[in-house]
Amino acid sequence: MLLACCIGAHAAEPAAGAPLTQQERALHVLNRLGYGPRPGDLAEVQQMGVKRYIDQQLHPERIPLPQDLQARLAALPALQMTPSQLFVDYGPPSFDRDASKEEKQAARQRAGRELTPQFHQARLLQATESPRQLEEVMTEFWANHFNVFEGKEWVRYWVGDYEKNAIRPYALGNFRQLLGAVAHHPAMLYYLDNWLSSGAGTPGARGRFKGLNENYARELMELHTLGVDGGYQQADVITLARILSGWTIDVEAMKTGAAPFAFNQRRHDFAPKTFLGRPLAVRGYQEGEAALDILANHPSTARFISTQLAQYFVADKPDPALVQKLAQTFLATHGDIRAVLQVLFDSPQFWSRSNYQTQFKTPYQFVVSSLRATATPVMNSRPVNGALAQFGMPLYGWLTPEGYKYSEEAWLNPDALLRRINFAGGLAGGKSPIARAEGVPPAGVDARPADPQQLLSTLGPAITPDAVAKIQASPANFQAGLILGSPDFVKR
Repeated sequence: MLLACCIGAHAAEPAAGAPLTQQERALHVLNRLGYGPRPGDLAEVQQMGVKRYIDQQLHPERIPLPQDLQARLAALPALQMTPSQLFVDYGPPSFDRDASKEEKQAARQRAGRELTPQFHQARLLQATESPRQLEEVMTEFWANHFNVFEGKEWVRYWVGDYEKNAIRPYALGNFRQLLGAVAHHPAMLYYLDNWLSSGAGTPGARGRFKGLNENYARELMELHTLGVDGGYQQADVITLARILSGWTIDVEAMKTGAAPFAFNQRRHDFAPKTFLGRPLAVRGYQEGEAALDILANHPSTARFISTQLAQYFVADKPDPALVQKLAQTFLATHGDIRAVLQVLFDSPQFWSRSNYQTQFKTPYQFVVSSLRATATPVMNSRPVNGALAQFGMPLYGWLTPEGYKYSEEAWLNPDALLRRINFAGGLAGGKSPIARAEGVPPAGVDARPADPQQLLSTLGPAITPDAVAKIQASPANFQAGLILGSPDFVKR
């Protein structure tokens, strides 16, 4: 009955060319610049006006974080540790060649018990409760763009620090600085194997460090900057790998508390190089910085990044004219992400009714927007990530470097819709363990079913009049679940 009622709700179509109403504009920015409204957000944005709201979101440093959120983040010890501290405290069997298979497995399990829930909790707390919603969206966007897989050995120790210190501070900043922070972080160096890479015949090319590894160089061009059609050749991949040879992780230095990144000149290829048609001076470590400069300021990078931003914020198939305008801004500002987004949010394409409530939410967007709409506190991250895993989108759980897709085509299928409806029903009915701390029995916490009238007020025009009528004609105890499971709510 639940599924039939949800599928049966059809949106009443407004006039195709009609401009968005004030309330629709408020909903639009809450859905696209963030993860949807919490109770009271819609009225607040209407009152301040969408222009002021956008300006505020583009400058998250001006928005104070709630003290409770700050306190809960500060109470996560793993988030306060440096990469070296994390590695020394949790990783010895991983880098001890004499450790047994059982010892290494025990270390992985300990990290999974103690570190992983804290990293997941930090992401979910900020996504659901931070008023800096655009910062959260862009942190997720870039963490996915520069994807690392937490299940790959040492990455599990560093994925939280990677997001906190290599992604988040630059999410609305300068693309070149973001690219550099990612390139130097041990999570990326380890994930794409650059830490093992050595120039052919170099003095340090021995044992596991013997041989040139092209993994990071290839993905740096194909996925992080130029794009697959960015105009590079296989020879450029090899050259970039040679340029980055010696960019590594210093395990011994980490044992003393030093930063993990190191340039090992004994493993660097010092032979002359030409990269993307440009000769590079033989300067060791600085060759890598020069290559990042070239990539960050390349027209193909501007086009590739602009396309991805337009796909995320506007439409799966964005207007080429919009992409061109964004790319021009990217190049003119030397990769100022905030400036590019400002142009995007000012564009007629962003505000077109044809792009309003048309994007299918990814599983992450759906789950987070459900938690926000119901004001469900994330006291236990495990059932949230359990649901995301069922939907095919666990946190930091995509194995390969391209990250998760954001398109409707990737996520819309009958099985996925049924899973979403079941999640919505459990959350709305107060049966979910998300709102109680891990280990607290259900009897110890009062179940708090969602109030359907409160939900409708929170979501405003997201739920069309036709759908509202069908929902309100249903039994009262089904109504909140029907709202969150409706075809309207799975769109943004």
